[in-house]
Amino acid sequence: MKFTAVFAATLAACLAAGCAPSVPVAADKPAEPEVAAPAPAPIDGRAIVADVGAINTPNGIEESYAARIGGIDQWISVRGKDRNNPVILLVHGGPGSAELAIGWTFQRGWEDYFTVVQWDQRGAGKTWSLNDPETVIPTLTVDRMTQDVVEMMEHVRQKLGKEKVILLGHSWGSIIGLKAAMERPDLVAAYVAHGQVINMQRNEEEGFRLTLAAAQADGNTEAVSALEALAPYPGELTVARIGDERTWSNHYGGLAAYRENASAWFRAMRLSPDYDEAVLQGYDAGSLASITALMPELRAVNMDAVTESPVPVFLLHGRHDFTTPPAASLAWLEALEAPAKANYWFDHSAHLAFMEEPGKVLMTLVTCIRPYATEPDIAAARQSAAACVQEG
Repeated sequence: MKFTAVFAATLAACLAAGCAPSVPVAADKPAEPEVAAPAPAPIDGRAIVADVGAINTPNGIEESYAARIGGIDQWISVRGKDRNNPVILLVHGGPGSAELAIGWTFQRGWEDYFTVVQWDQRGAGKTWSLNDPETVIPTLTVDRMTQDVVEMMEHVRQKLGKEKVILLGHSWGSIIGLKAAMERPDLVAAYVAHGQVINMQRNEEEGFRLTLAAAQADGNTEAVSALEALAPYPGELTVARIGDERTWSNHYGGLAAYRENASAWFRAMRLSPDYDEAVLQGYDAGSLASITALMPELRAVNMDAVTESPVPVFLLHGRHDFTTPPAASLAWLEALEAPAKANYWFDHSAHLAFMEEPGKVLMTLVTCIRPYATEPDIAAARQSAAACVQEG
C-alpha cells in the first residue's frame, strides 16, 4: 500500500512539472482543485511475517495445532522445508517463557536443514490460554513437565515418522530436557543445550559474582548496594530475590550481550503470526504462575550425579551469559562420559544466542550437530562433523 501511495504521488508531481505530453488548456478554464492522496492503509505486520515465512516447498510442513500431552491441550508448531530432514524439538526456557512467538526472528534458516518443532509448555504462551489455570497450576512440577518432553518426543516420532529427534533445551528447558534425554535415550539422536543448568545454587552463585564484579568495575554504587543487600546469594531463593538479582544482571548484558535489557526480543512477539492479542495479554500471567509454582523445585535442582550419557551431548555457551554462566556447567561436561561431547562458544552472545548470533548458531547446528541425526553411527557422525565450524 505504501508503494502505491508513493508511486501515485510521484506520478502526480511528474504531471505537474510537465513530464507528460502537454495538452492545450483554454485560458479561461478554471484550475482543477488538488485532490489529496488517500492515507495509506495500516500495515499488518503479522500478515507480512506470516507471508514471508510461508513454507511452500513440495515436501515441506507448516502446521500449528493443539494436541493432548500430559492430560491437557498443548500448542505445537511444526515447520520445515523438507520432511526428510532431521527433527529438532526445542524445549523453551522460563519457566513459562515460550519462544514460539519469537521463532520468526531466528528459525527460518533452521527450517532449510531441520524440521523444527516448538511447543508452548504447560503454563506458557498459547497452552496457558487453552486451559483452565486452576487445573494446570497444580501440575506444574519438574517430573510432570519432564514427562511432557518424553510425550512430545513420542508424538513427534509418530507424526513425522522419525526414530529419534535432536533435543534442544534452552535455560529452564535444559533441566527437563536433560532429564528426559537420560530417561529415554532411545528417542534422542543428540542432546543440545543453550544455557545448561546443572546445579541451580552454583548457577546463581556464579551469576551473582559476575554481576557484582561488573557493577563494582562500573563504579555503580546503586547496583553494588542493591546486590550486597542480597548477600549471601542465592540463600533461600525466591521469585523476588531472583528478580532483584536479574535487574542488574540484565543491566550489564547478562541476558542480551551489549544491551541493558532484552526488550527488543519481547517486542518482537507482537509481530508473531502465532499469537493474537489475547494470548500476548496472558503471557506474563502464565510465566509468573509457572516460576512461582516451580521455584521450590527449581532452587533444589542438582544434576551433578549425571556422570554418564548414552547420547551425544553438546552445550552452546554465550560468552557474556550471566543468567546461566558457562562456568557453572563446564566442569560437569568435562567429567561427563558420552559417545560425543563438545562446548560451542558464541562470543557476542549472552543468554539469547539464537537471536544474538543466528548465523553462527545455524552453522553450528548444521555442521557440528546435524550429522549425529543423519549418519548411521557415531563413528560416521564424527567423521562428518569434522567440518564443524567451531573448534569445540
